[in-house]
Amino acid sequence: MEAYKRWVRRNKEYVHSLESLANGLTWLLPERFSESEIIPEAVTSILGIVTAVNDHIIETTPRNPSQMHTGPPEPSSFPYSLFLTLMKDVETLVEVMAQHFYGDDNKWNFMAATEATKVLARLALLRNSGYKMLLHGGETINDEKGPNSANQQQTRGHILQQGRNGHFTFEGRALSAMSRFGENARMISDPTWFRRAEHHQRAIMQLPETDIKRPTLLSFLSEKGLSGGLLILGEVMFIARPLVYVLLIRKFGSRSWLPWFVSLTIDLVGMSSSTTLSTSQNLSDPEKDELRRRKLLLALYLMRDPCFGKYTRQRLESTERTLEHVPVIGFLTAKLIELLVGAQTRYTYMSGS
Repeated sequence: MEAYKRWVRRNKEYVHSLESLANGLTWLLPERFSESEIIPEAVTSILGIVTAVNDHIIETTPRNPSQMHTGPPEPSSFPYSLFLTLMKDVETLVEVMAQHFYGDDNKWNFMAATEATKVLARLALLRNSGYKMLLHGGETINDEKGPNSANQQQTRGHILQQGRNGHFTFEGRALSAMSRFGENARMISDPTWFRRAEHHQRAIMQLPETDIKRPTLLSFLSEKGLSGGLLILGEVMFIARPLVYVLLIRKFGSRSWLPWFVSLTIDLVGMSSSTTLSTSQNLSDPEKDELRRRKLLLALYLMRDPCFGKYTRQRLESTERTLEHVPVIGFLTAKLIELLVGAQTRYTYMSGS
């Protein structure tokens, strides 16, 4: 493994090119491979896992070049950010396989297990980070250097990211790309989501050789006071909301309004707490971007049942009928609505978790 790490770090541009090529080749696979959703999702997940691991290896490159030959010791703490990224890569595959082998109703057991795993990882990451705001669900390191701390941008395989979440048919890849609204919403607010690799690298490079003493929850609340309590409340709400939502769907069904309203209430309470926090103290630019991203995620409630079935879909179909006779625009609108309707059928596409 150390030999592989050294090879990846020495040839990172070549590695990214190979990953992009592998994703590009999925467009050329025979149509028969897309007849089952499991095969495309499995290949997509494998490519995503390889990409995430390679990115993690590159981001954790030691400052001293000589350490690349001697095999640097791994950090003692568990790589929660990498783990959460891998969970995002496989969760759709878990949903597809659970639905295929166990049916629509029983798949929620697997979704609950997946969300519970992410909750535990995020709570552990929240504690290990010293109770800092989680960026992009914990997939990005929060070094929290204060306002205007990050002035450079660096992509984390952006071209590759576009391909790794898609299917092999044109419609499938477009559907999967659109369904990642929650993940791509960060692009609308500010391009600082490009800084994931930069933050991760800087956080690792600035770690002292001695162990960092992390504050306990009581010491953190004693030091930060009300602002600390608001931060903890907002983060716990954000972390727990997907699990509560899935458990309620598992009990009452996706057509019930109760899971929808409870989930929205949790999001609004957590958002209010975080918004109050943003006005009471200075946040770093990535943290401000994270608050904007979370607000954008509220739009996903329009795409979740029963709101989608009763209201949103009717509006979309009405728009399609209005524009269907307009050249080009009518065709594009129909295709867009078709993709949105297809994306809505997958929980992981619209979960925003």
